[in-house]
Amino acid sequence: MATILVVEDTDDVRMALHRLFSRAGFTVMEAEDGRAALERAHRQPPDVILTDLNMPHLDGLQLCQAIREDEGLSDIPVAILTGGVQPGDPRFAHSHVCGVWLKPFNNAELVAAVQRLVQGGRHRHFDDPSSCPYRAA
Repeated sequence: MATILVVEDTDDVRMALHRLFSRAGFTVMEAEDGRAALERAHRQPPDVILTDLNMPHLDGLQLCQAIREDEGLSDIPVAILTGGVQPGDPRFAHSHVCGVWLKPFNNAELVAAVQRLVQGGRHRHFDDPSSCPYRAA
């Protein structure tokens, strides 16, 4: 059974994602911000991290950067789920994320994309974000 770490500062959204991925057969861990997520990932590394973009302490991009700089976590697939991004947003140019999805999202499509990341497994991330071999979005 795959483990997903859901990082979301809005309680209702975090609970909805927990329910969605639990029903899809995932073991779900939760964190309410980037700093808590990093601590949680160190204690129990997940198969995939799905994070909100705008959060306190460490936002989604800062969390991804911290993960990529951590030798024990750097190869974990990270995807961002956000309601606040425009197509071509330059912040993602070298973010090393494996996918970006907009809220509101289609439940089945999001689960399928995360399942593709799990199937691809841990992998090296490159300077070019489009080079992720298991890119889900």
